Amino acid sequence: MSWQSVSFLTDASRAEPLCDALLEAGALAASIEDADAGTPDEQPQFGEPGSVNSPGWAHSRVVALLEADADAHALLAAAGAAIGLDEVPAFSIETVEEQNWVQLTQSQFDPIRVSERLWIVPSWHESPDPAAVNLILDPGMAFGTGSHPTTRLCLEWLERTVSADCTVLDYGCGSGILAIAAARLGAGRVAGVDIDLQAVEAAKANAERNGVTALFADSAQPVAGEYDLVVANILSNPLRVLAPAICAHVRSGGRLALSGILREQAEEIIGIYAQWLPMQVADTREDWVCLSGVKP
Repeated sequence: MSWQSVSFLTDASRAEPLCDALLEAGALAASIEDADAGTPDEQPQFGEPGSVNSPGWAHSRVVALLEADADAHALLAAAGAAIGLDEVPAFSIETVEEQNWVQLTQSQFDPIRVSERLWIVPSWHESPDPAAVNLILDPGMAFGTGSHPTTRLCLEWLERTVSADCTVLDYGCGSGILAIAAARLGAGRVAGVDIDLQAVEAAKANAERNGVTALFADSAQPVAGEYDLVVANILSNPLRVLAPAICAHVRSGGRLALSGILREQAEEIIGIYAQWLPMQVADTREDWVCLSGVKP
């Protein structure tokens, strides 16, 4: 079995409407890519609120997946007419052969060694070190597979900081990886909160897979209590806005770690949090920093 992959160039204003029109016209799937990816003109975009003023790429590539026997020209003509285009854009077609997509996806994820005693292991892999603290975590919809520098920074901070039976709050828990790591490293009461309901469900499933007890909830429910350790691996904009809420959950003498912060943003975040507790750069990796501090 095979399919057609049809791609063409357009601009940011037309890319999304064309994707919608292609799906309406019968395409099986449609996506948008940066046509300049891999070149000096590549335009990175991040999910941080306020970081992108005009979503999309000036030079966009739309890729549509069609049935093998579909008339690509007719489908593109219908989609273009639906959004007011007079001409069918120049396009190319590639044949996509059937593959074992699950196996192909799994092959892209290998165990990640965080430290001498801490590994992140996809469920389909054997652990390289059975005696280590192995976090069993499958890539999914929620952010946090352990491969991003900010996640690594927070895991390393937890490994240095978690003590037996301490309490830990993972603020913006994503996949739950930090809360689960804290529990596996010996923490007592562990909790996580996230604005994304899918993330909360993923975190619960990952905690069960790892045999740990952790309370995960969405941010619509009030987060109660103070904790010995609070870790927030999100992004600088929400860290700015959420500073009072995050700091309120750190007990006196407790520790806070923040990540998702670029090097050039560190001083500003330190200044914002100074009214609650003094922060300093605890570690860096690539262009990212982890800040930490002790609440007076």
